[in-house]
Amino acid sequence: MTERQSRTDGKVYFIGAGPGAVDLITVRGRRLIDTADCIIYAGSLVNPVLFSGCRVPLHDSAALHLEEIIEIMAAVVEQGGTVARVHTGDPALYGAIGEQMARLEQRGIAYEVVPGVSSAFAAAAALGVELTLPEVTQSVIITRREGRTPVPERESLTRLAASGSTMMIFLSVGMIEGVVADLLAGGYSHTTPVAVVMKASWPDQRVVTGTLADIGAAVQVAGIAKTAMICVGEVFSSSQPSVRSRLYDPEFSHGGRPDGGTR
Repeated sequence: MTERQSRTDGKVYFIGAGPGAVDLITVRGRRLIDTADCIIYAGSLVNPVLFSGCRVPLHDSAALHLEEIIEIMAAVVEQGGTVARVHTGDPALYGAIGEQMARLEQRGIAYEVVPGVSSAFAAAAALGVELTLPEVTQSVIITRREGRTPVPERESLTRLAASGSTMMIFLSVGMIEGVVADLLAGGYSHTTPVAVVMKASWPDQRVVTGTLADIGAAVQVAGIAKTAMICVGEVFSSSQPSVRSRLYDPEFSHGGRPDGGTR
């Protein structure tokens, strides 16, 4: 939890709404929404059911620019009120909260960040996979392909693909053919498993699976063009062999089980 103090009793809360299912918001996030004096939310992404029963001003940030958002926040805080600034998933990932926090600090307005469940983890749950499977990969790369928002060259999909790690690719399903080309150029093989999860945890969640050789065509046939996670790596293989971790190996000792073996 990150918190900054202000000269008033009011406060802005940046709240992660979770991936979509209304019961995947944190208890703290739910409480803060229910007690807020004003709610500003990412209307194209956050499930509006979260605000059923709320009797305070609701502002869809999709129609607002940064300065308008800050003015709404400031007006509420200056009266001693609280603002629930609700972002999809976890606000630290592609939430554009840095620029908002900077403006609030300039004006001496208090804020706090409340984490949420990322759609990356909701997608993994929908697929029933462990993203860091022993002896397969112990690293997860969270990234996106360059589109209207630039990506540093050192973080291009082609360069990141060289690691062979599990990759969770945001905001890129509309460029699926380019994603595939970049990953193949970076070192993944045509047989690398891929899953695309649209609207993970929502009632209309959809899952398309395949490999880098055919996922592009499968996504196009399914008509998935946005709000989807591209999941790449060997952990998504349907024929993944069973691998046992050392954590629960009876011959492996650790602080909670010091009488284990010596391996």
